[in-house]
Amino acid sequence: MGFNLRGAIMANIQGSSEEEVEATIVDAIQKGEEKMLPGLGVLFEVYWKNANEQEKDQLCQQISQGLQ
Repeated sequence: MGFNLRGAIMANIQGSSEEEVEATIVDAIQKGEEKMLPGLGVLFEVYWKNANEQEKDQLCQQISQGLQ
């Protein structure tokens, strides 16, 4: 039996307020722990699925610039 990490993370963050989401992101980045990366990945997936093409383009541009 496999463990559905994505589903567990979604269940854990479901119904979070904007402030709670921001706190989760800030905490994950500040701590820099590898175990937080899957959670950030799930948050990114949620964003991506709900973003329009312009928002996706802007995000990709910002990430690309940050990688310079």
